[in-house]
Parts: sequence; structure tokens; C-alpha cells
Amino acid sequence: MQDEAGLPQGVDPYKASVARMYDAMLGGEHNFAIDREAVAAFTAIDPQVRTLARANRAFLQRAVRFLVERGVRQFIDLGSGIPTQGNVHEAAQSLSPGTRVVYVDNDPVAVAHSEALLAGNPDAAIVAADIRRPADVLSAPQVRELIDFDQPVAVLMITIMHFITREEDPAKIVAAYRDAVPDGSWLALTHATDEDRPETAAAVGQLYSSRATSPVTARSRAEIGELFDGFDLVDPGLVYVPLWRPGPQDEIPENPSQYWVYAGVGEKRPA
Repeated sequence: MQDEAGLPQGVDPYKASVARMYDAMLGGEHNFAIDREAVAAFTAIDPQVRTLARANRAFLQRAVRFLVERGVRQFIDLGSGIPTQGNVHEAAQSLSPGTRVVYVDNDPVAVAHSEALLAGNPDAAIVAADIRRPADVLSAPQVRELIDFDQPVAVLMITIMHFITREEDPAKIVAAYRDAVPDGSWLALTHATDEDRPETAAAVGQLYSSRATSPVTARSRAEIGELFDGFDLVDPGLVYVPLWRPGPQDEIPENPSQYWVYAGVGEKRPA
């Protein structure tokens, strides 16, 4: 597991991190005891949390494949987290070498590991920035160097927007990224919902508020759908994460609502 000695500046090893918790859920090694303890508490609330994390990761890979097949050669992955197997650049560049990917995260551990992973890859970079400040992200040198805003861009918001509070205006944040990319660009998003399992969502929200660096705001399907304003959702629309274009190898649960995360992919419509 991650050695707490020699940590990047700004890392608190005694407060769970969203990025490190997700890494622990996926079986990664870049996490601390406090993160694993928080995941254990999460598992007590929902025993299938690791299965949900894997399903979310599988959606990301399916969405990337779908977008590359649609001709996308540029990705901005917001709140990308700690590198694990099946990253965006690995999936996209294996299908189309030269596809450009910019990761964005404000977790120092995620940034440090991303820098190490991407060393020597001229078509991928990491930006240390807060996605809540789109102007900072979009003006970052790595973004300006790798992303051509005259060509379609896929903006990825995978399990990140439920860490944006109502007061921070998630719709306004998404709109800022939407307005920065040209028509024919894409948004891929997953988001926790409190619609069918409100007790679970409330318990998870309380857990993150008390133990982690970011609180959770679960939303209804309608509220999540509003984040796609200006985008046309492709089939099957906004659905529980394992139901979005599953492949033969993907497990389809008997009760999809047990996965309490919605997923969707939309294309920016002409103004």
C-alpha cells in the first residue's frame, strides 16, 4: 500500500481522499489506512460497493470505445483520480494511437502518480486543478497544448459531479465546459442517485461528510438529466451504470437500481 512517508505537499494522511478511496475500491495500492477504513465503513452500508466501482470503471471503458468509434480523438477527464488499469489514454490510444488525453485532478497523490505514469507519453498529460474552476482548467498549458478546441472534444465527468454541492452550482460548471467545446463534442457522465435507495444515499453522504475530504450530494434522475442541457443523449439514455451498452463480458444485475449510479453519454447539439 501507499507509503505515507515523503507525501506530496497538501496531502493529509489522516483524512480519507475520494481519489484514494476509489483506488482502494478497485483494488489499487495508492491509498492509506484511513482510506481503507472509510471503504470498510462504506462496505458496511453497501456490501457491493467494490462491484459498483468496477461497474463504473467498465462503463468508462465502454464509453471511451464508443467515442473513439465516433471519431473523437481528444478527451478531457475531469476528476480523473489515481491511475489504475484501464485508464482513458490506454483505452483510447490502443484503438487510435495519437489520441490526446488530458487528466484533471486536485488530489496531490493522484497528480503525482499520473505524472509518473504519463512520463514519455507526448499525447497525455495531467493538470493539477479544481474542476469547480473551469477557467483554470481550460487555460492550463497542458490543455492548450494538447486540445484543439476547433475539433470535437469528449469531456468525461465520471463519478465526480456528486462531489459538487448545490451551492457550487453543478449545472453552471458543466455548462462552462460545454460552452468551451465545439458542436459535435461529447459529455460522458456518471452520478450517484438517491432516487431508489434514499437511505443508502443518505448514509453514504454522511460517511463522506464525516470521514472524507469531499461531501456527496446524490441527485434524482431528473436532476442528473439536467446536467446534459445542450447535449443529446444517445441510446439507451440515462440509465443505471451497468445498463449503458453492456458488452458480452459485462454483468447485468437482476436489480439494476442496486447500483444507484446513473450513466449517460450525450453529443453537443448545434446552438
